[in-house]
Amino acid sequence: MPYVYILESLASGLHFYVGVTSDLRARLARHNGCKVAHTKKFMPWRIKTCLIGSDREKAFAFERYLKSGSGRAFASKRL
Repeated sequence: MPYVYILESLASGLHFYVGVTSDLRARLARHNGCKVAHTKKFMPWRIKTCLIGSDREKAFAFERYLKSGSGRAFASKRL
């Protein structure tokens, strides 16, 4: 079961990260354990939003949308 998640940096509160995973707890531990190069300079992270899906392809499509300009606007207003 895929999770689409949005992380918020506790260090700045201004940085967000969007991703997809099948094990949310393990993935958050990797982000906070300096194992993800893109997120290690803004750690620690907390889960801001988590959406559970049933279809992996739709989860990846929604992640791509959230990383677009209109998706970021949608997430800031609605999620």
